[in-house]
This record gives sequence, structure tokens and C-alpha cells, in this order.
Amino acid sequence: MIVDVSTSIVIHRPRPDVAGYAARPDNAPSWCAAVTGVRWLTEPPLGVGSAIRFTTRWLGRRFDYVYEVVDYALAERLVMRTADGSFPMETTYLWHDTPEGWTHMTVRSRCAPAGVAKLALPLIGIATRVADRNDLVRLRRILEQGIRVERHEGGSEPLAAA
Repeated sequence: MIVDVSTSIVIHRPRPDVAGYAARPDNAPSWCAAVTGVRWLTEPPLGVGSAIRFTTRWLGRRFDYVYEVVDYALAERLVMRTADGSFPMETTYLWHDTPEGWTHMTVRSRCAPAGVAKLALPLIGIATRVADRNDLVRLRRILEQGIRVERHEGGSEPLAAA
């Protein structure tokens, strides 16, 4: 049995800005409350095969895991899976334009807890949904409240600028 949770939000910014900020692992601690550290294991920029070590604090425990990018279409989707650890996870980000020109973003979190963690499946599902929703609200706040987003050459990696 697995946990499979999808959460969506509309962010009043163009899709390249939202996707560029959200898909940049170095920005994760600013909008993902559980993420306390990020370290690239491969050289940027982000692409299929990129590996990033995340340190998180979730449900009172510290986790270190490596996400490998398994699918990436610039400003459309990002799919990452854990490459190690005993708590297999997959996170998908999807970005679509709204008719008004804003961004509809979906985060899909899937995990397959093993061992004793299986007993907590309902709690893990609820906690994941709440955490993903809070993270998306935080991301919307960051991107909508006057933070200028600058694009690097080619428009592929926006950075937040003060």
C-alpha cells in the first residue's frame, strides 16, 4: 500500500517564474517547511539524472535522502524519486497556465512506507496533504508578494532577488 496525495494551487505569476523558482532545489528551504538543507551531488543545472541530497525534519524525525530527477520538462513538469533510503518517495511538480495567464501548480507526493511505518499510513497521508498544502501557500506568498524574479540566460533558471 502507498500514500498518493495531490495538492494544487493557483499562483498569480507567469508559469516560467513559478516553475523556475519551484524547480530550483536551492530554493526548497524557502518554501518547503520540512527542508532544512540541500546539497547537489551532481553539477547544476537541473536535468534528468541530477541527484540532490535533501535534509528534512518531518513528523518529529530527521531524514536525509537523495532525490534523482527522472523526468524534467522545463516549466511543465519535474519528477524526482529517492535513490536511497528505506522510505521510497516520488515527488511530481506540474505547472499549467490558467485562462487568466497565471499558474496552476500541482504537487503529487507518493511514498511506500516499509516496516513499522506502514502502521502509520493514514497519519502519513494526512500529514503529507497538510504539509504540501502549506508549502504551496508559502510558495504563493513568496512569489506574489513583490519578490522580483530574474531569469538567467535562456530563461531557464529564475532566481528570487530582494
